[in-house]
Amino acid sequence: MTATHHSSDTATRAALPAALSAALPAVLPGLLAAAGIEIVATVIGRVTPLVGSAVPGALLGVLVALGWLRKAPSRARLAPGLKLASSRLLQCSVVILGAQLSLGTAARVGLASLPVMLGTLAVCLAAAWLYGRWLGVVGDLRTLIGVGTGICGASAIAAASPVIEAASTDIAYAVSTIFLFNIAAVLVFPVIGHALGMTQHAFGLFAGTAVNDTSSVVATATTYGNSAAGYAVVVKLVRTLMIIPICVGLGALTARRKGQAVPAAARAEGDATAGRGRRPGPRLLKLVPWFLIGFVVMAALNSAGAIPAGAHPAISAVAAFLVAVALSAIGLSTDVAALRRAGATPLLLGACLWVTVAVASLGLQFLTGSLR
Repeated sequence: MTATHHSSDTATRAALPAALSAALPAVLPGLLAAAGIEIVATVIGRVTPLVGSAVPGALLGVLVALGWLRKAPSRARLAPGLKLASSRLLQCSVVILGAQLSLGTAARVGLASLPVMLGTLAVCLAAAWLYGRWLGVVGDLRTLIGVGTGICGASAIAAASPVIEAASTDIAYAVSTIFLFNIAAVLVFPVIGHALGMTQHAFGLFAGTAVNDTSSVVATATTYGNSAAGYAVVVKLVRTLMIIPICVGLGALTARRKGQAVPAAARAEGDATAGRGRRPGPRLLKLVPWFLIGFVVMAALNSAGAIPAGAHPAISAVAAFLVAVALSAIGLSTDVAALRRAGATPLLLGACLWVTVAVASLGLQFLTGSLR
C-alpha cells in the first residue's frame, strides 16, 4: 500500500509540469494584456502619486474593453488569463497586504480610535443598505460600494468581491466610484479641518476613518501635517483589519443565500448527514476565505519580527503591483453595456455614503472628545 501511494505521488509530481505547460498558453494572453496595462498605469501613478496605479489600471482596462475587446473573439482569447488575474492574483495581493501590519501597533492605536472607527463603519454599512434600497441600487454593487467606503476602498472591494462572487462590472463600477470620492476628500477634507481648527491628532483620525484607499489617506493627511499623516496611516491600517469580520459575515450571508436556493428536501437531507458525521467547526471554517487567513498569518509574522523591516518596501510594491494587475484584468473583463445600463444611480449612492461617513466621523469625534 505504501509503494502504491509512493508511485501515485510520483505520478502526480510528474504530471504537474505537463498540466502547467498545457494551461500556460491559455492564460498567457490575458495575463500579458493585464500586465501591459498595469505598466502604463504604474507610469501614471509615479507621475501623480495621489492617483496610484490600481485605479488607472482599472479605468484603462475599461477603455480597452470599450474599444479593442468589443469583438467576441478577442474577449474569448483573453478570458482565461483575465479570470486568473482577477481572482487568484487579487486574493494573493490581500495576503501580502497583511505583511504591512503590526498587531501590537494596531492594538494600541485601535483601542484609542475604536469608538470612532467602529461607529463610522456601522453607520456606513447601515447607510449603504438604506440608501441603496431608496435609490434602487441592490445586490453586489451596493455591497461593494458600502464596504469600499466603510473600510479601505479598492482593497476592501478586492477582498469582498470573491467572497460574494461579484461580477466584474460591479467591481469596476465600485472601484471607479470610490476613486472619485478619494480625490474629492484630498481637496475638501483639509479645508474642513482648518475651518474646524482640528489638531494634527484629530485630523489624522478623521482622515484615517473617512478616506478610503491608503494612498489617498496619506495624501489627504500630509496636506494637513506630518503628524496627522503618521497617525492617519496607522488608523487606516487598523481599519483594514475590519475586512476580516466583514468578509466572514458576507461569506455566511452568501452561503445562506445559496442554501436557500437548494430544494428543501435536499437541504434537509444534507443537514441530517452533516449532523451525523460532521462537527460544526469545519463548516464554520469554510466561511473564512483562505486569503483572509493568509492576511492574518502575514500580519502575525510581521508582528513577530519574522519579516525584516527592510523588506517592507518591496513587499508593499509587490502587493500594489498585484492589485493593479488584477484591477487591470477586471477592467478588461468589464461588460461596458452593463455599466451603461447601471446609469448614474450607483455614483449617487457613493456620494451619499461619502458625505455620511465624513459627518459620522466628525460627529463621533465630537461626542468622544477626540475632536479637540
